[in-house]
Order: sequence, then C-alpha cells, then structure tokens
Amino acid sequence: MRALALSITGNRGVAIAIASAQWVARFVAVVLVIATFNFVLVHAAPGDPAQVMAGQSGSADEQMLAQLRAEYGLDKPYPVQLAIYLKRIVTLDLGYSYRQQRSVLSLIGERLPATLLLTCSAFLLSLAAGVSLGTLAGVRAGKWSDTALTIVSLLLYAMPVFWLGLMLVLLFSVKLDWLPAFGYVSIGVPMTPLQRIGDIAAHMVLPVVSLGAVLMAIYARLMRSAIIEVAHQDFIKTARAKGLKRGQIIMRHMLRNAVLPVVTVAGMQAGTLVGGSVVIETVFAWPGLGRLTFDSVLQRDYPLMLGIFLVMSVIVILLNFLTDTIYRIVDPRVSLRAAS
Repeated sequence: MRALALSITGNRGVAIAIASAQWVARFVAVVLVIATFNFVLVHAAPGDPAQVMAGQSGSADEQMLAQLRAEYGLDKPYPVQLAIYLKRIVTLDLGYSYRQQRSVLSLIGERLPATLLLTCSAFLLSLAAGVSLGTLAGVRAGKWSDTALTIVSLLLYAMPVFWLGLMLVLLFSVKLDWLPAFGYVSIGVPMTPLQRIGDIAAHMVLPVVSLGAVLMAIYARLMRSAIIEVAHQDFIKTARAKGLKRGQIIMRHMLRNAVLPVVTVAGMQAGTLVGGSVVIETVFAWPGLGRLTFDSVLQRDYPLMLGIFLVMSVIVILLNFLTDTIYRIVDPRVSLRAAS
C-alpha cells in the first residue's frame, strides 16, 4: 500500500511538473506574439520620434534627424529592429526611453505600484459592492428596493468615467472641500507614516469610486440575474423544505452558484481595468502608468510605449490565470471536467 501511495504521489508530481512547464511555454509564446503585434502597431502609427525630439530641441534639419535616427537605431529596417527588441525582451531588457533618458524598466517600476493600488482598490470595491447590491436586488426582486438599485446601476453604467470623476471633484472637493481633488499625496507637508497612509487614502477615494462605479453596476446587474435564476433551482427548493433559514440559504447555496458569472466577467474586466485607468489617472493627475502612457504616446517614445504595453499584457495574462484558478475553487466541477 505504501509503495502504491508513493507511486501515485510521484505520478501526480510529474503531471503537475509537466503541466507547469507547458503553461510557462505557452505564457512565453503568448508574450512574444503580443510583443510582436505591439511593435508592428506602434511603428505603423503616424509620427517620427526623431522629428519630435528634434522639433522640441529647436533643430529639425536633416542632419540632426539622421543623427538621432542612427543614435536610437531608428534607421535600421523594421525586421532588424523587431529582432533586437524581441532579443531584449528575452533578457528582460525593455530598452531606454528616448525622452526621459532613463531605463524603461525603472520608469515602469516607479509608476506601477500607484496604478496597481488604484486599480486593485477600484476592482475590489466594485466587486464587493456589486455582489452585495446585486444579491440584495435579486432576493427582493420586484420590490421598490430592487427598482431603486436597478435605476442606480443603469445610471452608473451610462455615465462616462471622466464625467463622473469631474462631477465628484466639483461636489466633494470644490463645493464641500471634503476630499483632495488631484494627486497621490500632499506635497510639502510633513507627515508621520500613519498620517501619510491616511493622506494617500484620502486622495484615493474619488479616483477609486470613479473607476469602480461602472464595474459595480455591471456586477450588480449580473448578480441580480444570477440570484433570480438560482432561486428557482431544485436544490434551493430542497433547502427550503429542510427548514433552513433564509440567510443560510442565501449565503451557503445561492451565492456560491450565482457568483460564477460574476467571477468570469470580473476576470476579463480586471485586465481591461489596468489599461482603462489612463483616463482616470489623467483626470485626477494620478502618477501611474496611465499618465505615463499618455505622455509616451504624445512624445512618440517607442521604447516606453512598448514597455508599458508589454507589462500591461503580462498583467492581463496573469489575471486570466488567476481567474481560472479562482473559478475552479468556487466551482469544483470545472476541475472534474478538466480532469476527465
């Protein structure tokens, strides 16, 4: 029996190792394909980095342009530039920013924490609020509270994100003076570590609410529909027949089954949330990747643009993998189907 158990454990370990190696190989292949598409699309866009740099320096003659193109490798054929770029990616070298004269990796490393803080907070807030409100609307379907929540969800979904952000600034910053309007932290104000955390949290409120409002409306509508559908299933009727309390039925039976569509959509939306933070970061002057992307596009800073796009793509891939993992935890039937 012991030998059989060791054999089973060993076979399972080999299977896990093979699956992990296959996932890593697919991950690398997908990243390289995405990097190639990013390179082609960025270089197909109109504009020349050499002309932008020469124009801003006040010298845009042909000799200066030729010197800049040779210095940054822009005079080489596109296939050669692509090969050099992919070789750098394999060695985790994202290049050098034309405009800021710094490593792309260091620039992204400075801005990424602020973007992740903003997007993760908005995602968690929208998910928690959307699931809670959707559940409340679903269990009270047809009542006035359901109608009110439905109207609020539709209004939030219809509002442009930048307009909602500006309206929140006008109300809570300009008129009521409750919250700071722009930035990440108050500049030039001496603070203790605890006060700094509170100051950052205060600066986060408006951009987080603005960014998460639309997602919250989507999750609330999905959760409401799922709760209504699950409420008519046979296992819910059986739970009621057993005499379980309403709260137990909702928490133990309804939520776990109704949350599956929300998990699927949330996994897809989480990736787009990172890229969609450009507008909110611009509106609220948030020092994250969104503003850095906007500046790099205006300056035609190809290495910085490609580096940001690649990092965002990797984040999206990892979030999709995390979504699949969470889906299997929430619904074990997925793992059984995959195994069969």
